[in-house]
Amino acid sequence: MTIFMKLVLQALGLAFSAVIASLGVYLLLFPPQNWTIFWSTRLLDIPLVFFLFMATCILAGLWALGQSMGLRQQIRYIAQQLEDTKLGRSTLAGKSPQTIEFASLSKEASSVQELIHDQARTAQKLASERVESQEKIIQEMVSQERNRLARELHDSVSQQLFAASMLMSAINETRADSSEGETRQLKMVEEMIHQSQLEMRALLLHLRPAALKGKTLKEGLDELLLELKQKVPLSIEWKSEEMKIEKGIEDHLFRILQESVSNTLRHAKAHSLQVLCIKRDGYVILRVTDDGIGFDVTTERAGSYGLMNMKERAGEIGGTLKIVSLPGKGTRLEVRVRFEERKEEQS
Repeated sequence: MTIFMKLVLQALGLAFSAVIASLGVYLLLFPPQNWTIFWSTRLLDIPLVFFLFMATCILAGLWALGQSMGLRQQIRYIAQQLEDTKLGRSTLAGKSPQTIEFASLSKEASSVQELIHDQARTAQKLASERVESQEKIIQEMVSQERNRLARELHDSVSQQLFAASMLMSAINETRADSSEGETRQLKMVEEMIHQSQLEMRALLLHLRPAALKGKTLKEGLDELLLELKQKVPLSIEWKSEEMKIEKGIEDHLFRILQESVSNTLRHAKAHSLQVLCIKRDGYVILRVTDDGIGFDVTTERAGSYGLMNMKERAGEIGGTLKIVSLPGKGTRLEVRVRFEERKEEQS
């Protein structure tokens, strides 16, 4: 049975009880001389007794309808609260119940909603912290493994390539009576060993990239390029300026420089490398130029992860990365980041 039907029955019962009680009191105090008056008297061409019965039913129905609509609206609001609680959202639409009992139920439902939301936020926070912790552990493990591989490659393969290069150079210098074909083949072997050395140094730079570790960008840049100049047969020139920029920007620019130099060693077959790191017109400018074989920047290249990584790093610090390259004309990479003076910490 619906709440409307219950209210109608209750209203009819109360109405008939009131009518009968009123008529009883009236008849006791003023008894009629002729009881047929209830049937002979008509209102709207309806006998008086039936008119009273119909009027009572209509008034009771209207009252019950008004009461049920208000109650159903409050019940619907509480039902919506429960549905929203099940779906994990807050109830914002609709008018909250005004009846004391329903208002109390609505308040309890709101408390349950808030409790569930707090639990969801706590669970999400714990999940995020767990993922971040796992990522840190994985990153540390990857870093340790990369360092181990770099040490082993440096101590074994890199040393062997260096020894092979020295032997081939000595062989080529002492074999004066060799044929032209043999000389050309030995030169090719020497060039292959030389290229393998460059690949190995680039690979070591990828596996164990040097960190700034408290140094400024200029200090890290100078140290990196000076070490490379002593180890690779490549003409390296650079110009860098001292600047006080945020540590995050310094780190990203240094990583971009490492990636760019590594690509030059591995792919460019360049003879010279120029690096510029200056501040001009409110921007930090990092420019790396080589005279290598170049490439077509409009063509999608397999294994271009390094270029994508540099673009992402530049974007993360609000900078732009531009690469200009033509086959046989070399490559120029330029990063521009808006310059903001780093505030010194007060001691």
